[in-house]
Amino acid sequence: MTTASPTDTVPADGSTPAKGTATAKGTAPSRGDKALAVGAWEALFRAQVTIMRELTACFPTGEISFNEYDVLFNLSNQPDRRARIKDLTQHLLLTQPSISRLVDRLAAKGIVEKQSDPGDGRGIIVALTTIGADVFRSTAVRHADAISRRVGGTLDHDELMQLQALCTKLRQGPKIAETPDEDRVCLPGDAADVLDGPSDPGTATTTTEGR
Repeated sequence: MTTASPTDTVPADGSTPAKGTATAKGTAPSRGDKALAVGAWEALFRAQVTIMRELTACFPTGEISFNEYDVLFNLSNQPDRRARIKDLTQHLLLTQPSISRLVDRLAAKGIVEKQSDPGDGRGIIVALTTIGADVFRSTAVRHADAISRRVGGTLDHDELMQLQALCTKLRQGPKIAETPDEDRVCLPGDAADVLDGPSDPGTATTTTEGR
């Protein structure tokens, strides 16, 4: 996707145009802000794609895949290290059928256990086994090292703090469906219906060492 560079609408001194003022080229502020937002998003997305490809290529184990690790990471952060499959879809950019297939593969390895959901006759609860917890911890330590070398080796402490704060603010900001736009068209379903895991490099995976 090709879009206008954000530098086309930013003053020469690098400052952001104040709302209600025109840019040096006479562009209306709303148009400049739109181009700047698109340019910022493209920069963020391209950085994510680049780093995700590197992390996937250098994933530290052949015992589980990158996507399977993502399931284990999310289970490790749940109470009692267990969650319903339908709840996992809120944390993973995967469709529920894709998650079900990952869970089946992990269960076959003894890494997770599938249990009936007492509150839903058709629901399935996925629980991390003792073996699974060991696999997750050993993988998480090495995966965190790779992230630290790649991201921490590029940004200093203050930049990392700023990046974390900005990404958190962006994630918690108003959703597209909450912003007024008479021409807006939102596809039915969740983002999980569009993106399907790190193999589609729009998926971000977070890790913590042994969490």
